[in-house]
Amino acid sequence: MLSDYMLYSVKNITKRKLRSWLTMIGIFIGIAAVVALISLGQGLQKAVEDQFQELGADKIIIQPKGSAFSGPGSEANFFSQSNIDKIKTVNNVRNAVGMMYTAAQVDFKEEQKYFFIVGVSPDIEAREIVQQLSTFKIESGRDLKKDEKGKVVLGYNYKYGDIFTRNLRLGDKILVNENEFEVVGFAEKIGSSVDDSMLYIAESSLEEIFDKHDEYNYIYAQIEPAVNPASMVDAIERSLRKSRDVKEGEEDFEVQTFDEVLDSFFVVFNIIQAVVIGIAGISLIVGGVGIMNTMYTAVLERTKEIGVMKAIGARNSDIMTIFLLESGLLGLAGGVIGLLLGMGISKLVAYIGTQMLGSTLLKAYFPAWLVIGALLFAMLIGMASGALPAKQASSLQPVDALRYE
Repeated sequence: MLSDYMLYSVKNITKRKLRSWLTMIGIFIGIAAVVALISLGQGLQKAVEDQFQELGADKIIIQPKGSAFSGPGSEANFFSQSNIDKIKTVNNVRNAVGMMYTAAQVDFKEEQKYFFIVGVSPDIEAREIVQQLSTFKIESGRDLKKDEKGKVVLGYNYKYGDIFTRNLRLGDKILVNENEFEVVGFAEKIGSSVDDSMLYIAESSLEEIFDKHDEYNYIYAQIEPAVNPASMVDAIERSLRKSRDVKEGEEDFEVQTFDEVLDSFFVVFNIIQAVVIGIAGISLIVGGVGIMNTMYTAVLERTKEIGVMKAIGARNSDIMTIFLLESGLLGLAGGVIGLLLGMGISKLVAYIGTQMLGSTLLKAYFPAWLVIGALLFAMLIGMASGALPAKQASSLQPVDALRYE
């Protein structure tokens, strides 16, 4: 019986091809926009989560209180080497390293710019932890040697971007706060304009030039394998409170696992994504109104047909089922087209973004719930939009319907 309803509904939809296409426009535009936005958001979220799991699964970040997302150069307290040494004594802490950076004036051939500069630790193991977390790798030239003075490694944009009129090359000389440095290497592209515009000099040089002695902006603690970093937060906090002579509840620092940092980021990200998807969803409302209008028109056009069906024994539920199926199929067809269109758009955006930004974070990801959910949602919108016209059709009296002109 249901198969007969389906065949009859499909026949009625295909009989009015132009009207059906025009009706579905609002649905597939809305579904395409929503699918594209969600898939790109899911792709970004998955890529960030995978990267955090790979790089920060065994690490804890300690930062001045209130400095999250504030960036380098913000007003904040600093950490000392004694704080770092104290954290190293905590049981199950494998290593702890400090990261030092600040804003710097950079001059090259009479051009002057301002960027952030990082102090590279002379300790090889400490340097590796920081570089691993920042995904730092040498693209050309070489890395700094231990405590090497007068040499600098530059971010990717200095060689391939448009920071200065002429891109820099190995062996070029630049001035950092009026101190001369020779370029010995360039970092690979990270994908962030800030990170790709960083400068890297010896930590001792940074301290000397900027009068920044024993002032670390962050501390990264590496936890022993098989130990959950979350279980170490309280112990590290106790150790730092003692080292910095502050009472519980009056801490001037924050201790977070990378999972917590990730959660904080996604709270903001999800709010932004929800707002954008909500705006895109307006076209779904327009599409629903279009389906409702089409179904009302169909009821008027087929009034006599409805009267004939009722005269030969069709029940109200049969008529309502037919019209609900028609509106649902219109929504589903629009959903299928919108899904394919949205997948294509998101793939194209991801490809263009990857080519332009050089970042692997912009990906399109299509979980099963997104595909199934988009199709069901489109069908439900269609059926909901066709509910009132279907009820009107089912409530027609056979005699009145047969007399309708």
